[in-house]
This record gives sequence, C-alpha cells and structure tokens, in this order.
Amino acid sequence: MSYAIVGFGKIGQALAYAFARKNIDVTVASRRPPEALAPQARAIGPTVVAKSLRDALEADTIILAVPFGEHREVAKALPSWKGKTVIDAMNALVPLEELDGLPSSAFVAKSFTGAKFVKGFNHLVAATLAADPIVEGGHRVVFLSSDDEDAIAPVADLAKQLGFAPVKLGKLNEGGALVHARDRAWGQLLFQDLFKKEQ
Repeated sequence: MSYAIVGFGKIGQALAYAFARKNIDVTVASRRPPEALAPQARAIGPTVVAKSLRDALEADTIILAVPFGEHREVAKALPSWKGKTVIDAMNALVPLEELDGLPSSAFVAKSFTGAKFVKGFNHLVAATLAADPIVEGGHRVVFLSSDDEDAIAPVADLAKQLGFAPVKLGKLNEGGALVHARDRAWGQLLFQDLFKKEQ
C-alpha cells in the first residue's frame, strides 16, 4: 500500500510526522514544486519524500490536507479515481449553501468519482496530530466515517499503524456529522482530544 499527503501546510506536515515516526513511506505534494517542499520533508524524516502532484497521485491512498476550496483542483488532476482511497482531512469553513446542504465530505466526494472516500484525521489540531499518539498507556483517537463500509477498514488499519485508535462513526451524514465543520459551527467531536486505553 502506498500513501501520499496532498497539501503541506500545518495538517499535511503533522501527518507527515506521524508517518515518519513509524518509518512508513509517504509522498508529499502541494501547489508548490517538490523542490520547495523537499527541505521540510527531509527535516521531518527520511521516509517523507516530496514529489509533484501528478507523481504523488500514483499512490493507492491519498490524504487531502489542502485548504477546502482547493479540493476540486486536486480532483481534476486524475481522469478517474477508481481504485484509489481518498481520506478527507479537511475542514470546510464555508456557508452551508455552498455545500448543497450536504456534509462537507459528501460534497467533496462528488468530485472524486470512483474513489473509496473516508473522512478522517480532521478533528485534531495540527500540533496534537503531530504529537506521539501513544500517551499514558492509551492511544489518541481518530474518528473515521464513510458511506462505503469497505473503505473504512484499510484506513482504520493505517490509523493503527500510525499509533492511533480508530473509532468508526458510520456514514458521513450520520455519525460523521459529529466531525464536520459547518459554516462557523463545529461538529461536537471536533478538537476533542480523546484516548482509548489498551485492552
């Protein structure tokens, strides 16, 4: 399984730290050329490699960490998203009418036709996401939701590999609504830093 993070701001870099901590290879890309990202990528760790957007999108699993308004540009970069898993780590700070009344992830999913689409890794602030998720005998929780039950399992596996405790919230418009930003309102689980004890 190959991984890419698209967007290399605070959240993208925080996720890159999570991959580097576990020595898992990940490609990073953004609107900037790879040469501009390379020094920061190298500083995070040897498993973090900056590439062009086109090369990054060859990965099996792509984490969207771009500003919300840029997701359509990313979507246009591939003619088909079939066979790809897309993890939406974005928060939409836009008026509800701009989302056609949908949860933000359901709105974004429309642009990534054919992809397995999962909302995840979006409810923690960057500094918390970048920190070691294993704390005092427990694992930091990440919430996952998707309208495709089969899509969640590999993302839950990735979350575990990264040291997090995945908690499934069900469909995007059900439990997933708890982690959606809506206009200037936050879902109830956004920015909640929760832990799951070892069983």
